[in-house]
Amino acid sequence: MIKCKQATQMLSERLDHPLSTKEKMALAMHTAICGPCRQFGKQMETIRELSKSYAQAKEPEEK
Repeated sequence: MIKCKQATQMLSERLDHPLSTKEKMALAMHTAICGPCRQFGKQMETIRELSKSYAQAKEPEEK
């Protein structure tokens, strides 16, 4: 079983690149029983979505 430190690192990394099957399974097992890590994952996804929305809104309009 992975620890919270490893889980949060994987949750962050999965936003940038796909995890291996082994990593996905370990993360799924951990987040199934760890509420704080599950919440951290949701927060990371929300922050990423908000950042993308903000970046798109700040793009200059083409003429």
